[in-house]
Amino acid sequence: MNRFSLLKNRNLSKWIGFVVAFLIFGATVWYSNQFAQELKREEQTKIENYAKAVQLLGSDEVFSSAVQDYLLNITTGNTTMPVLLLDEIGEINQTFNIAEEIQNDSIKMSLLILRMKEQHPPIEIDLGEFGKQYVYYENSRLLTRLQYYPIILIFVIILFVYFSYWYFRTLKNTEQSFLWAGMAKETAHQIGTPLSSLLGWVEILRLEDANPESVDEIEKDIHRLNQITERFSKIGSLPELQMNNLVEITETTVNYLQARISKKIEFQFKSEKEEIRIPLNVALYSWVIENLVKNAADAMQNKGTLSVYISDTRDNVTVSVADTGSGMPKRLYKRIFEPGFTTKTRGWGLGLSLAKRIIEDYHKGKIFVAKSDKDSGTEIKVVLKK
Repeated sequence: MNRFSLLKNRNLSKWIGFVVAFLIFGATVWYSNQFAQELKREEQTKIENYAKAVQLLGSDEVFSSAVQDYLLNITTGNTTMPVLLLDEIGEINQTFNIAEEIQNDSIKMSLLILRMKEQHPPIEIDLGEFGKQYVYYENSRLLTRLQYYPIILIFVIILFVYFSYWYFRTLKNTEQSFLWAGMAKETAHQIGTPLSSLLGWVEILRLEDANPESVDEIEKDIHRLNQITERFSKIGSLPELQMNNLVEITETTVNYLQARISKKIEFQFKSEKEEIRIPLNVALYSWVIENLVKNAADAMQNKGTLSVYISDTRDNVTVSVADTGSGMPKRLYKRIFEPGFTTKTRGWGLGLSLAKRIIEDYHKGKIFVAKSDKDSGTEIKVVLKK
């Protein structure tokens, strides 16, 4: 089975799961709504029977004691629905299932009558020569709760889906982080052995009177590889931050890359101060600067001006890396920091993703695209706390 088929089956499974969940949810809402409607009809019948019983008891007709008891049971049998019986001038004759605190407060009673009138039109009872009376009522507490049940159910399901998605996404990201950390540490371990041998060969070249300048450059590159190995070994570990001079570390990294990048690129380095000491992991921070400088050089196709500027405020230090390349659309400002995203034909698209993690997770700082334009290039800023 090829990759396309697996992807297609996975998407089909997701859609099937979505449809099944939607059907279950729809059936639950429909059933609860049907139950609420049935209860509403029962309550409507109950209140109509109450009104009829009051009318019969107030009429001139003579009933047997059994019938009278039955009618009285109807008028007093309501234990759930709030009911008010008012005469023609608005005086309250009877109350059922109304809290005492409301009965003792005329304002609350007036508001209750208005609310009942809005919910249901009052039922008129004609008592002949005794005038008319009116039955005001509202839904029982159970029916009110049932009417809100679908809304609460929707809210609960949305919360459940959201937290399930968040949990599985976090779990997946954690697994990926452990995988990348393991691969990085294993890579560092595998590279370490031949690097030690290369350092030995450099000393042999010195003893054999090889070109000192060439040997020095080889040694620099080997030390650089050692730094890269150290960076890989630190991925996934707790960062060790020590007070270091950010200006010196940044300038050293830029100078090293300047000697190894196209001569058609003009480097400009400027800092407001010669020394700015902040908590840093030197190996990881220099990796970030290296990634930003290399990306800037690639964006300019190895020709143009590359500027590194360090500004200092009371609470933060900002390192700005700017190029004169072709820029990028605003929709990519955040995407370039996503794992696997790259516009290059080679590479894994992990450089800026790792840079973001180093700055934000390890150093508790910020890294972002400050501006980008096809005419003036791109500027990325790193903001670190002192």
